[in-house]
Amino acid sequence: VQANTTAGFSIVTYTGNEVQGATVGHGLGTTPQWIIVKNRTDSGYDWAVWHQELSSASYIIRLNLTSAETNSYPAFNNTLPTSTVFSLAGGSQANRFYTNKSGSNYVAYCFAEIEGYSKFGSYTGNGNADGTFVFTGFRPAWIMFKVTNTTGNWNIYDSVRDPDNIVAQKLRADGSNAEVTSSDDFDILSNGFKLRDSGAGLNSSSNTYIYMAFAEQPFKFSNAR
Repeated sequence: VQANTTAGFSIVTYTGNEVQGATVGHGLGTTPQWIIVKNRTDSGYDWAVWHQELSSASYIIRLNLTSAETNSYPAFNNTLPTSTVFSLAGGSQANRFYTNKSGSNYVAYCFAEIEGYSKFGSYTGNGNADGTFVFTGFRPAWIMFKVTNTTGNWNIYDSVRDPDNIVAQKLRADGSNAEVTSSDDFDILSNGFKLRDSGAGLNSSSNTYIYMAFAEQPFKFSNAR
């Protein structure tokens, strides 16, 4: 484990043993809200993501795919992480290969929210150009979004490639696409972000979206753009 508790981030490597309920320490000293795990030894296994706003501890969503959240692969053994460990699937469960195949090497990236620096939440789209306002408590510099109840891309935006509102320059974590100008527009504000388009990527009516946001000026009072 290498952990930066001030930033709420740790990198963990471990070897799988297929023991159901096996635990791995994350070193954060507080409960993470976002965990990404990848099998480093074997090909054919997706990036398994747990986010605190998924439907329950039995769900994951896969970073390299556009698919919705699923409980068909409860890779974290239907168990929420604690302030010290996260849990792994095992035994005869097919989903063990995502996080705990015997003898395979894994890397996990673990994130805990830090007030004024990071926020990992969710919101419901309203399908309107006067979209939802999401409070983060800081001016975001980097945001990744994913719709969870249906298929959709992992959309990434930042304030360096797109320094002025409206923000629309998008990259995708799940694809090899070049940067595109998106119809999924939003404003970055001093204390969060405001959706400005009805596009399905960020604001389709009644869809649920998770987001991961990091601050432009951590731990400081942010100014409006």
